[in-house]
Amino acid sequence: MIRIVIDTNLFISALLKPGSNPDMILRSVKEEKVLLLMSVTICHEISRVLFYPKIRKRLTASDSELENFLNLLSSVAIMTSGTLDLPLLEADPDDTKYLACAVEGHADYIVSGDHHLTDLVMYRGIRIVTPVDFIKILST
Repeated sequence: MIRIVIDTNLFISALLKPGSNPDMILRSVKEEKVLLLMSVTICHEISRVLFYPKIRKRLTASDSELENFLNLLSSVAIMTSGTLDLPLLEADPDDTKYLACAVEGHADYIVSGDHHLTDLVMYRGIRIVTPVDFIKILST
């Protein structure tokens, strides 16, 4: 089964835009078509961003529904330690957490809309693709 790491912005986009490519990717996780890899660091970032005031006011879900979403994510995901010591990504050191998770979890893909990641194209044999490209991969 395909193993993927998804960046935080895609989780947020999936919640804000039902039917969007990020939402379709999360549905593929829910339908067990792909395996989601996450680390504690990624979970914390998702939680933090979900509760940013500008994001929170755009979401119709209650705080408890968002907490349930986060709990569901961590229960369906394969959790990695996120502690692998990698050289920091120069363009955006904070994005190194996705690379570490992907390497630790033996990911096939990192799915991201962040050019700091997508510009890499590949990292240690792991393809880095946009949501549109990943949807195409899933449909083949």
